[in-house]
Amino acid sequence: MKEEIAAVSLFSGAGGLDIASFMAGVPVLSSTDIDADCIRTLKANEDIFENTEIFEGNLHEMESSIFSDVVRKRKPKKFIVIGGAPCQPFSKAGYWVGHETRRGINDPRASLVNEYLRVVTDIRPDGFLFENVESLLHPTNKVIIDRFKEIVAEAGYDTQIVRANALEYGVPQKRKRIFIIGTKGQFKRKEPVKTHCAPDRCSETGLQPYVTAGEAIAGFEGEEFFEDYEVTKGGTYYEELCEVPPGQNYKALTAWAGYPNPKFVADKRFWNFLLKLSPSEPSWTICAQPGPWVGPFHWENRRLRVPEAAAIQTFSKGYKFCGSRRSVQKQIGNAVPCLMGKAMIEFLKESLE
Repeated sequence: MKEEIAAVSLFSGAGGLDIASFMAGVPVLSSTDIDADCIRTLKANEDIFENTEIFEGNLHEMESSIFSDVVRKRKPKKFIVIGGAPCQPFSKAGYWVGHETRRGINDPRASLVNEYLRVVTDIRPDGFLFENVESLLHPTNKVIIDRFKEIVAEAGYDTQIVRANALEYGVPQKRKRIFIIGTKGQFKRKEPVKTHCAPDRCSETGLQPYVTAGEAIAGFEGEEFFEDYEVTKGGTYYEELCEVPPGQNYKALTAWAGYPNPKFVADKRFWNFLLKLSPSEPSWTICAQPGPWVGPFHWENRRLRVPEAAAIQTFSKGYKFCGSRRSVQKQIGNAVPCLMGKAMIEFLKESLE
């Protein structure tokens, strides 16, 4: 069956944005990542990726023809490229300076965002979606955004930059990201459709209230989900963790908060030190590489279990992750929350129709 609109996924990771694409009615033709555990995760979820070609490899070393061949084989009426390059390379802004538009993206030393653009400009999809951290919009990174827009404009794309908070799309998590969305068509609206808002604004907006952490992870508290990793009892700061009220962090145990015999000094630690979830509030951002006493912790004074962290990222219940516990945490923390990605891809899809 010929797909109306399909996707090619780059930097697929554990599949957050890929799942989002399926949820938006845009099947994923191919997924790729350099991380072997991520590839194993995608292949382990064959109920979702059964018709997706999965490639393990470094995009620096992969020809664009690999992806155009997949598109040619499946013959969708239209297709898009989705993905978000790791943010670390953005410090190499110098690679983007120059008068020849193509020079920056063909420089073999250049960052992975250049490789994303290389694939887009080589295989010419009908649209694309690029996800990254909010700090990409910081003035020091202006050259990156400007060059990105220049390159895709020359290739025939109109673009919109969307600053998004996952909370507003049904994700039970405060997580801000940006999306650079491009189309050869026309945008039908100014921004993706938001579905959720603060509870005190629901009557005014007609939207649903933010989803809470308690709602998201209900059902995973049983012993059958127990993990050795979750245990904090006996650890260096276990007693202090127990004293932190749900929804707060170490600052609750400082003079700043009026705590008697303060244990810490306010603003001398990272904000997520001893950070604890509240069941009645959304979660904070799920980290890819948290330190030993970095939250968010469960309100029962333990670390989050894999299915809990996955649920907060809106992966479906029963989604399988492969690799060590550290690797799985990284895969989940690096993922685009599925419901957030779905809203962005629906917005792009609308511009193609």
